[in-house]
Amino acid sequence: MKILGLDNVSELRFLNFLFVFWGVNRAIKMNINLNQEQSYFSNFYAGFGAAVIGVGLTIIGLIIYVGFIDSSFISVLENSSFWGKDLSLQMVVFALAIEGIASSVMCSFIIMQYYKSYKSPKALV
Repeated sequence: MKILGLDNVSELRFLNFLFVFWGVNRAIKMNINLNQEQSYFSNFYAGFGAAVIGVGLTIIGLIIYVGFIDSSFISVLENSSFWGKDLSLQMVVFALAIEGIASSVMCSFIIMQYYKSYKSPKALV
């Protein structure tokens, strides 16, 4: 976003939910198709696990970006309407972890309501 000059547009962070939703859907669909898995909880955990891995990679990317590339990014977050003032990297990482895990659970649960009615993995092509 910085390359495009959109790093100050905090509303674009809502796209994260769409990425999580797509990734969870893809993970559950692959678990059903490749593993022939019909268990609700197995598919739920596959989607949740994929989302948590994505959250972890995002946090690692943020730490690397703030630590080595642009340490002033914290001030960009402070100026957005989501965060607040006097932020530290630790506070942002903690908030992202909580928000990411919560959205992972919500997305996994929402998508599993759709997939729980499928009885045949062949229907998911």
